[in-house]
Amino acid sequence: MNFLGRSGVPRAPLPELSCPQWPLPCPRRTVAAEVRKQVSRERSGSPHSSRRSSSSLGVPLTEVIEPLDFEDVLLSRPPDAEPGPLRDLAEFPADDLELLLQPRECRTTEPGIPEDGKLDAQVRAAVEMYTEDWIIAHRRYQHLSAAYSPITTETQRERQKGLTRQVFEQDASGDERSGPEDSDDPRHSSGSPDDTPRSSGASSIFDLRNLAADSLLPSLLERTAPEDVDRRNEASRRQNRPRALLALYPAPDEDEAVERCSRPEPPREHFGQRILVKCLSLKFEIEIEPIFGILALYDVREKKKISENFYFDLNSDSMKGLLRAHGTHPAISTLARSAIFSVTYPSPDIFLVIKLEKVLQQGDISECCEPYMVMKEVDAAKNKEKLEKLRLAAEQFCTRLGRYRMPFAWTAVHLANIVSAPSRRPAWTDRRRRGPQDRTSSGDDTCSFSGFRPATLTVTNFFKQEAERLSDEDLFKFLADMRRPSSLLRRLRPVTAQLKIDISPAPENPHFCLSPELLHVKPYPDPRGRPTKEILEFPAREVYAPHTSYRYSPWAHLRSTRAGSLLPLRPQTLAGHCPAKRPSGSSSPANPPARSPEFYEEFKLRLPACVTEKHHLLFTFYHVSCQPRPGTALETPVGFTWIPLLQHGRLRTGPFCLPVSVDQLPPSYSVLTPDVALPGMRWVDGHKGVFSVELTAVSSVHPQDPHLDKFFTLVHVLEEGAFPFRLKDTVLSESTVEQELRASLAALRLASPEPLVAFSHHVLDKLVRLVVRPPIIGGQIVNLGRGAFEAMAHVVSLVHRSLEAAQDARGHCPLLAAYVQYAFRLPGTEPSLPSGAPPVAVQPATLARGPGRPASLYLARSKSISSSNPDLAVAPGSVDDEVSRILASKLLHEELALQWVVSGSTVREAVLQHAWFFFQLMVKSMALHLLLGQRLDTPRKLRFPGRFLDDIAALVGSVGLEVITRVYKDAELAERLNASLAFFLSDLLSLVDRGFIFSLVRAHYKQVATRLQSAPNPALLLTLRMDFTRILCSHEHYVTLNLPCCPLSPPASPSPSVSSTTSQSSTFSSQAPDPKVTSMFELSGPFRQQHFLAGLLLTELALALEPEAEGASLLHKKAISAVHSLLCGHDADPRYAEAAVKARVAELYLPLLSLSRDTLPRLHDFAEGPGQRSRLASMLDSDTEGEGDIGGTINPSVAMAIAGGPLAPGSRASISQGPVAASRSGCPLSAESSRTLLVCVLWVLKNAEPALLQRWAADLALPQLGRLLDLLYLCLAAFEYKGKKAFERINSLTFKKSLDMKARLEEAILGTIGARQEMVRRSRGESEMYPVHVPTGCSQPLQTSDRVDKTKDEMEHEALVDGNLATEASLVVLDTLEIIVQTVMLSEARESILGAVLKVVLYSLGSAQSALFLQHGLATQRALVSKFPELLFEEDTELCADLCLRLLRHCGSRVSTIRTHASASLYLLMRQNFEIGNNFARVKMQVTMSLSSLVGTTQSFSEEHLRRSLKTILTYAEEDVGLRDSTFAEQVQDLMFNLHMILTDTVKMKEHQEDPEMLIDLMYRIARGYQGSPDLRLTWLQNMAGKHAELGNHAEAAQCMVHAAALVAEYLALLEDSRYLPVGCVSFQNISSNVLEESAISDDILSPDEEGFCSGKHFTELGLVGLLEQAAAYFTMGGLYEAVNEVYKTLIPILEAHRDYKKLAAVHGKLQEAFTKIMHQTQRVFGTYFRVGFYGARFGDLDEQEFVYKEPSITKLAEISHRLEEFYTERFGEDVVEIVKDSNPVDKTKLDPQKAYIQITYVEPHFDTYELKDRVTYFDRNYGLRTFLFCTPFTPDGRAHGELPEQHKRKTLLSTDHAFPYIKTRIRVCHREETVLTPVEVAIEDMQKKTRELAFATEQDPPDAKMLQMVLQGSVGPTVNQGPLEVAQVFLAEIPEDPKLFRHHNKLRLCFKDFCKKCEDALRKNKALIGPDQKEYHRELERNYGRLREALQPLLTQRLPQLLAPTTAGLRNSLNRASFRKADL
Repeated sequence: MNFLGRSGVPRAPLPELSCPQWPLPCPRRTVAAEVRKQVSRERSGSPHSSRRSSSSLGVPLTEVIEPLDFEDVLLSRPPDAEPGPLRDLAEFPADDLELLLQPRECRTTEPGIPEDGKLDAQVRAAVEMYTEDWIIAHRRYQHLSAAYSPITTETQRERQKGLTRQVFEQDASGDERSGPEDSDDPRHSSGSPDDTPRSSGASSIFDLRNLAADSLLPSLLERTAPEDVDRRNEASRRQNRPRALLALYPAPDEDEAVERCSRPEPPREHFGQRILVKCLSLKFEIEIEPIFGILALYDVREKKKISENFYFDLNSDSMKGLLRAHGTHPAISTLARSAIFSVTYPSPDIFLVIKLEKVLQQGDISECCEPYMVMKEVDAAKNKEKLEKLRLAAEQFCTRLGRYRMPFAWTAVHLANIVSAPSRRPAWTDRRRRGPQDRTSSGDDTCSFSGFRPATLTVTNFFKQEAERLSDEDLFKFLADMRRPSSLLRRLRPVTAQLKIDISPAPENPHFCLSPELLHVKPYPDPRGRPTKEILEFPAREVYAPHTSYRYSPWAHLRSTRAGSLLPLRPQTLAGHCPAKRPSGSSSPANPPARSPEFYEEFKLRLPACVTEKHHLLFTFYHVSCQPRPGTALETPVGFTWIPLLQHGRLRTGPFCLPVSVDQLPPSYSVLTPDVALPGMRWVDGHKGVFSVELTAVSSVHPQDPHLDKFFTLVHVLEEGAFPFRLKDTVLSESTVEQELRASLAALRLASPEPLVAFSHHVLDKLVRLVVRPPIIGGQIVNLGRGAFEAMAHVVSLVHRSLEAAQDARGHCPLLAAYVQYAFRLPGTEPSLPSGAPPVAVQPATLARGPGRPASLYLARSKSISSSNPDLAVAPGSVDDEVSRILASKLLHEELALQWVVSGSTVREAVLQHAWFFFQLMVKSMALHLLLGQRLDTPRKLRFPGRFLDDIAALVGSVGLEVITRVYKDAELAERLNASLAFFLSDLLSLVDRGFIFSLVRAHYKQVATRLQSAPNPALLLTLRMDFTRILCSHEHYVTLNLPCCPLSPPASPSPSVSSTTSQSSTFSSQAPDPKVTSMFELSGPFRQQHFLAGLLLTELALALEPEAEGASLLHKKAISAVHSLLCGHDADPRYAEAAVKARVAELYLPLLSLSRDTLPRLHDFAEGPGQRSRLASMLDSDTEGEGDIGGTINPSVAMAIAGGPLAPGSRASISQGPVAASRSGCPLSAESSRTLLVCVLWVLKNAEPALLQRWAADLALPQLGRLLDLLYLCLAAFEYKGKKAFERINSLTFKKSLDMKARLEEAILGTIGARQEMVRRSRGESEMYPVHVPTGCSQPLQTSDRVDKTKDEMEHEALVDGNLATEASLVVLDTLEIIVQTVMLSEARESILGAVLKVVLYSLGSAQSALFLQHGLATQRALVSKFPELLFEEDTELCADLCLRLLRHCGSRVSTIRTHASASLYLLMRQNFEIGNNFARVKMQVTMSLSSLVGTTQSFSEEHLRRSLKTILTYAEEDVGLRDSTFAEQVQDLMFNLHMILTDTVKMKEHQEDPEMLIDLMYRIARGYQGSPDLRLTWLQNMAGKHAELGNHAEAAQCMVHAAALVAEYLALLEDSRYLPVGCVSFQNISSNVLEESAISDDILSPDEEGFCSGKHFTELGLVGLLEQAAAYFTMGGLYEAVNEVYKTLIPILEAHRDYKKLAAVHGKLQEAFTKIMHQTQRVFGTYFRVGFYGARFGDLDEQEFVYKEPSITKLAEISHRLEEFYTERFGEDVVEIVKDSNPVDKTKLDPQKAYIQITYVEPHFDTYELKDRVTYFDRNYGLRTFLFCTPFTPDGRAHGELPEQHKRKTLLSTDHAFPYIKTRIRVCHREETVLTPVEVAIEDMQKKTRELAFATEQDPPDAKMLQMVLQGSVGPTVNQGPLEVAQVFLAEIPEDPKLFRHHNKLRLCFKDFCKKCEDALRKNKALIGPDQKEYHRELERNYGRLREALQPLLTQRLPQLLAPTTAGLRNSLNRASFRKADL
């Protein structure tokens, strides 16, 4: 950092040792930890290795320090706090782990499980599994972890509710009032300029006295002790502060949240997307018989029926009555008219097929349909007889054949048309609720069946069912055809009917619903309600979902038979030979006579729970007689066939083609299949298969997979112990079963995926059981651990693969996660309630540890659990005690760990792919072991045996090694493994010895560190390690794990004693720094050892922030995001709500302050930009460029000098600290990362213990403290409020930026761009990730939703939050500054630090702040100034000027509270200054200057509010009793009135903001008013230059700079007499004659020595050079190159004196350019001039004023006329402004007083003859213009034009006050002279003009023939009206009578002679130019000229003898304008 000396010129730096290469040996006496760092850096040879290589214990950051033994520490150091939240930090809560029993959700009101009968093992196991409660090992506080309660944008918004709206000046619109007292000022807008004219001082005073003041601060004038003021300020600052700072900051980036977890949903029954179909009515043209309907879904693409049939009956009661003879009372389930269909794979090819049936009747289907197709309802009367006949026949058939049905008609509805009707897209929650299958669907997302708009359809056309086309294959052909535009079906004659159906998405929980098994689904309010049926789905493809409920019902789908006549069919389920009971109300399918009857019938059968080999399905075929014949039975059995249901223990399913027997079946037929030809039986078609049927089993008991079936059978056999046992064709004995079981385990990998997933819970349970309870075969325990483990690995792999699409972000399969969370239990250890206890009503039931719980609760059903507790009961049985002890020793977690460690490569690979599952299984096993075995009270070190912990250590080591080795081969797997390992260790922290886990973490870190040394791309490994750390730190007891309550022990110092070595390093405290405090704020050994996890996290951050870190930008973001996420979690955690607790938590992050301070140079500089002082540290900076110091460090020698301490010879290097120059070269942090890091720093500062911060600050060295202040300065800049408008502006940019940012990140991740290239790119400015000013709300664009436009409410909310964040951030900075001030009060170096503190305060007051902050900020500023007045008044600093400007700006605030505090501060400032030296000249001067610069530059400035503040200050002065006897009040009054007058002028300025001329006039007037105050005049001249440049008036801007330079030259001439400097204004005369007005500054006005005068930076030689250069630049832009030369004539001597050859070269280069342009740019245009006169009272000051306006070149009269008319019309209103059209003098008496008149005339510059000698060039004739001329023609009778003898002309000459160009564009006319020309004089002028034109056209080079001919034609043409001939005839025909006119007569004669001569020359020239085609034209011209000359000859030859006489005295030279007669003015 640099220190500026008093004069503002940097002092010469003292010799220093901060050379980059350290050539000198380091001194022996080392002081301060900082120097130790320097030395270690020197020895390591790397300039950056300070962080890596040193800490108090000498353990580099790249190594993990040995953690403390956690459990021992807790035992040995009891917490010192009282019981309460602080004490709770010390150890995990006692109820941390608990056991929950969650009842399994049952959808139906009655369980669908079989009654307890004789159930076989498989059914019994299934029933047990489907009825068990879920068992959950629950961590009670886990929901507080960031993993389970992430901070998201939504949660942030929730926490932001109830924020108070902060009032900001920039949001307060002009008419907004924030306080009641603001409304009493009637004059709100700035009044008219005449309200308070500057000239009348008295009226101004009167005006100010009458104003109302703002409210006064009550205690301001009391003299209070500084300590009391500080206390009061602090108390007021602490009120109503938001508790959680980070709730105001955007939520952490979700992309980085690797620790994010979600609890899996409990396993639920699978449903697809469900649609509800309601059948409302069915109406035919004729109603003669009952019609029945069937609905089903068909998928045309898959050619598959995808639902069971839904049968509905919409017949009227009269129709149903026809069937009364057959119907017993129908079951309520048959009354359903609505159905819910489930579709797992929605597709646009799904049809809802509707089939209609009728009662069987004689005849073909076509005949039966005919009446429906022919007869119409309208013809009912006509067809009455026919209808009656049909009804009668129908009645007969119903009576006789009512039990039989026949197909009638069908139609189909294409569901895609209904679903894709315009409707809303399904919400995300709907999509999330869908099953895993939905995500694997074929991508037809357009066809979602979940969110469409309900539709009611009326189906009118049905197709007649054709008897030979009943099969599904035919149906699919029809459906495919229906989709074509030219469908064949459309040509058929339809059966007309009206079927109304409703189709809608099914509601979540419909009432009155029956499951496919006809069980009542909850809620079912009334059993008598008409039910809705859930229709079973037959999914189009495999569905991967586990079974969760008992379901057991085979399906029979009848296809066809190839025989017989009319064949109704009756299937029966028989056990042995007894028919099973058939459901009532069923009807049989029947087919009309056909060669091959076809069925499309389905039957659903409920099988008995225990199916045996004897159960079979019997089909009986009947012949039905349609016509009643005597002696003929209705039904005659004609054939039989059957299917045995069980074969080798497996259900028989699939398609069958069965032979049909004609004879009755023999008694024992069921043991065989029909394929066996029984002897003596007759078969249809000679025992060929003639009957096709398909069986499907919907069973959650039988897997229907051979491998699974075999596995389950073997396991159940072993459980039952029933040997020998028949398995297919082999008989198993005890000797062979083991081999079969091993083979079966190995074969599980061959099972087909769908049943494997469906039975995954069963399989995993059985495998776990085999591991934990090895089977005993023949008294021997068979150890199947390895086989079962391998099988488990393969099963898990298969399940994962099947459900790949459903995996979560971390690659976990939700099905397996749910299994571990809910279903997994330790076999035989189910918890049960104590016997006799009432059932627990709480859901989920909680089994937590409690003092009074009986042991039976845990062990009622438990068999032996573990050998480590021999007291546990052992299951009584046939095995001996030895065996039972071995049995008991098997614990799943121990076995899993062991098997994993010893597994072979193939199994290990499978396990590694899904390591998370095995880790979670182990964790739950361990948790259940502790919970069920009541081991939670056991000390953690004794909970698990050593061998198991050894296995865990080996396992963690090997998995860690896999992560490291695979990271470059299979990054995705490495990432998953890394996360799984981290979560495993995190989970173990809740269960085992925590010190042991820490040692495992350390070992893993060591592995990574070793690999990093040789890694090709370390960034990848570092990223993984960072994720690992982040997951560990997401533990819910993270704070406790860091031992926050044990005091930090200082290191047992291996190095020299810390206290001795650091005794001199502190800048402020007299005694040595406290090593404990120092180590708390650094990543010291003790800190990292005790706060192990926090140490890891902050070390990661420190290493990522190292300048040479690889892949830096990505690592920055990750590391900072991790810290941010944790801090957000702490803010939201109710356990840490108390301030004392949060302070203890904040101690874990104290090193963040040092880290950020050291990273400062690479943080994004939010304070950059125009008008912002870049960094505060610059005030402590030496100006060495590239000499080893950077902006963040202080020159050590200067620092010591400031501190007032002597520089001992050997200790100079001691204070120099901080990164060397190269650290700037590290990868800079992005704006987003920098901002997040800063908000984390603010969090620590807000929540840490103030006393601790104070002790730390006291120990800091001066450079460090300087950088800390720099950090605070940056915090203010980073969180500055940008205003509501900014949010609206950036709204549309956000989306684009976020995409750009994502692309960048991807680029970095993929490694296509290294950090170095990124750096290079940035340095060239190609890759600015953000603009310099990142809008506050957008600093996290990745978080914003992809929606670009935000609603007004959202933007309002963003602005509200941003305002609160800005306020709180600034208040935290203010709190910290107060702490620093308290710290440095007594130190010797306090001036430099306090100056820096004040700079930060000033910056905060100058940025956009809320009223709340300004109230506190101004209070702090007042306290600072009152305690340390010398800061402002003794040093020659800019602080006073800055402060005055800030205070004045706030005095003009629209918000009353801001004004109140600002005026109080300003008043105290004056008083303080006065008390020091009996006047307050400095403040007076600075306030006046500040006011002028404020009103000159600020657009939104409110003078009305500033007036009130001036009045308030006046009131303070009047009421201040302490200073009554002094002149203070009087001086204040004078100053206030002076300021008020300045304000009054600026009011006018604001009024004329749109009128550039008036505005510049006012600025000019104000500048003139400051003639006695050079600084202010200079300011205003610069303001004017700026305004001119803005308007494009470069010449005027240049003139302003010339005047400014002349002003400075005058001042410098007074100060010293330098030969090379300009003498004063005189030296600038050549540039502009106007400049002499600056010479008003002379000794009598200004004494340059007086304090505060001419103190600006421009009043130096350097300043003068700058002004001249600007002037030259403006002249160049304006094209006035000749003036550029004049400017440089003044500048060059100065540069020569300074030997500034670089600039001289540039100047001469510019001169060359200027001269070149003068030569080549012939057509330069400088300006057009108009005289403008204003007439009328409405113009106020301008009335009757005349101005010459300078307008841009080639401005037409119409343009300026239109501009002024438009402007003043807008100002005064319509029909008020009138433009005077002529140039005649205006008679004021004839004007309307209510109107405003403007007269505009074009004028030309006028030069006297003598002037024209000097004004040679075009530039000369357009520069320095004072006189202008315009002519007005008139005749005596008032007309403008008349005949030649009466045509007069008035010539008006106008002189202006100043010469053009001047510092303004209009100049007042100061003198007017008019001359009237007589007609002859007018004629002379006309002839002279014509002659000049001829001469010009003739002499033009190159010649222009066209122009020449035009002029000639106008001169000699005979028809020219009032041409030369007519003029001669009028004026020369007669000699005038008046002798006075003789000379005019003669002059006119001479003019004509000259004219004739020029005509001849022109004709000669023309002859030479023309071609042959123009010869005739030329001859004509010559003839005309000849005629003209002949006519003129007599007139020109007359002689006037009097002319020869001597001249009389009365006649004067006619060429002189004084000879013209003066008109009466």
